[in-house]
Amino acid sequence: MINRVKRKLEVALEDWEMMKKASEDESGDCAERFEMHFYEFIDELKVWYHHLEQPPTTIEEAENLIEIREITERMPEPLELNFLTELELIIEGVDQVRYDD
Repeated sequence: MINRVKRKLEVALEDWEMMKKASEDESGDCAERFEMHFYEFIDELKVWYHHLEQPPTTIEEAENLIEIREITERMPEPLELNFLTELELIIEGVDQVRYDD
């Protein structure tokens, strides 16, 4: 199941790179595409988390999971805070409402 999470992450990271290189005309579309794929990655992460035998109950415990460390290592620095915020919301059981879905 973690492989599905990693695949979704790779798609989002590809979009992140495209967004950085996009021309001004393309930047809006690239940003929307990145956002869509980033949240698909987060949704897949949530599914994985809920299937863990003993899911972590704190962000510190989660950050110590090898899978989360691997994801964090792949995450560009500007995205780390967003990722950790989303991870914390998953741990706390908060469902985000996204209006762009």
